Amino acid sequence: MTVSPADLAVAAGLGSAEPADGGVLRSKGAGRGDVIFKAITAGAGLLVLAVLAFIAVSTTRQAMPAFQHEGVGFVTSSTWSPSNEQFGALAFIYGTVISSLIALVIAVPVSLGIALLANEAAPLRLRQPIAYTIDLLAAIPSVVYGLWGVLVFAPWIQERYDTINGAVGEWPVLGAVFGGNPQGKSFMTAGLILAIMIIPIITALSREVINTVPNHQREAAVALGSTRWEMIRSAVLPWARGGITGSVMLGLGRAMGETIAAALVIGASAQITLELFSPGDSMPAVIANQFGEAGSLHRAALIGLGVVLFAVTIVVNMSARAIVARFDRRHGGRG
Repeated sequence: MTVSPADLAVAAGLGSAEPADGGVLRSKGAGRGDVIFKAITAGAGLLVLAVLAFIAVSTTRQAMPAFQHEGVGFVTSSTWSPSNEQFGALAFIYGTVISSLIALVIAVPVSLGIALLANEAAPLRLRQPIAYTIDLLAAIPSVVYGLWGVLVFAPWIQERYDTINGAVGEWPVLGAVFGGNPQGKSFMTAGLILAIMIIPIITALSREVINTVPNHQREAAVALGSTRWEMIRSAVLPWARGGITGSVMLGLGRAMGETIAAALVIGASAQITLELFSPGDSMPAVIANQFGEAGSLHRAALIGLGVVLFAVTIVVNMSARAIVARFDRRHGGRG
């Protein structure tokens, strides 16, 4: 059964979803307190933009020797050889993107499922313990995840990689992804560890967003004959879609910027390959591994990796917000 937002509004006794004045409440006059509050909030917003601009300008200035030395090859070449003064970041960009995408593919459905369980399906006596557990997982330091990953998880998972490789390694398509020479430290292992790390973040934020859905939305869907899943699909998810997307973007930012855990489990091998069980490297990991012994040009190249990571993160977030906004306009969703 499909329930539209208009049906939900009518069933809830709300009539039109838009206020008579177009959704804008206008004050008859602004007092001195309102003016001060507006100035403070505007200043806070401008301060954030100023900090971002300062970070971008200062890091770009320090990375400029590497950018001038390599030109466009800094992001199009995969050759990274500090001894020969060759700095191509493409392999590290690839490793960062691939490991983060693996983490998202695994973490988003799991996180959303846990959030819906904690808010919509679990018995009341279990909802608070679930929330406490998720918050506790989010507080674990990343180095703990990394040490567990390299000492316990990587040796254990390599046997599973060998099994998968033996089963599908010769297949036309899957062989290109799961073939090769499986290693415990690999793109896939890094993606799995990052997924474990970002699941608590996405879950906690999504749970809070879902908790803000008005009860009359749920009651209206049930009154129209919806099952629990139909109620969640038609009343809960459309309302919370924007907030859930924001939580996913925060999780993606954490995955792309993670340093210690990724450095310990990704394998430290600058290569571009479709084989997910092969070792690789990421921008944060190579910065952490090489910054302490870097010379002047090498140091500038590592700072340049940070600039590229900063730019990639901004582009990904802006693209995701644009896609969600377009989807909301097309489907009349809220959130």
